[in-house]
Amino acid sequence: MKYNKLSLHNYSMKPLIVLIAAFVISLVVTFLFGGNMDYTLSGNIAMCIMLWFTAIGHFAYKKGMVMMMPGFIPFKTSLVFATGILECVLGMGLLFIHIRMIASWILILFFILILPVNIHAAIKRVDYQKGNFEGKGISYLWFRIPLQIIFIVWVWYFGVGYFL
Repeated sequence: MKYNKLSLHNYSMKPLIVLIAAFVISLVVTFLFGGNMDYTLSGNIAMCIMLWFTAIGHFAYKKGMVMMMPGFIPFKTSLVFATGILECVLGMGLLFIHIRMIASWILILFFILILPVNIHAAIKRVDYQKGNFEGKGISYLWFRIPLQIIFIVWVWYFGVGYFL
């Protein structure tokens, strides 16, 4: 399957677009209702929204998400659902100061742990939305790995950095 440059990253950019749009909207809302832009709160709200957005995929594209995992991983379907729920719970955890740091560290670990699954899926050319092996392939990693780093830095900056 051939992809032009525009469509190559079309879907993979959606979480980043959601993250940035939610951040900007949150900044505007905190300014309108609080008199100043609360960058920390807005950053955490944005990540929460992005995590809820990506968690939808765990339920809507279960078959493809299962296909992403290497063969040695047991209980794939249960893990897909559990990680979707985990994304929602940890996203909400970012919104509460008293649990933000622990939620942030767990999310950072989570983002690190799921990267090998994304790499495996790219090597196998998994298209998780269609549930087939006609995905973008290795070229997807040129976008996905930096995106994963952005997510990790974002969570560290707005979640852990708040306490430093």
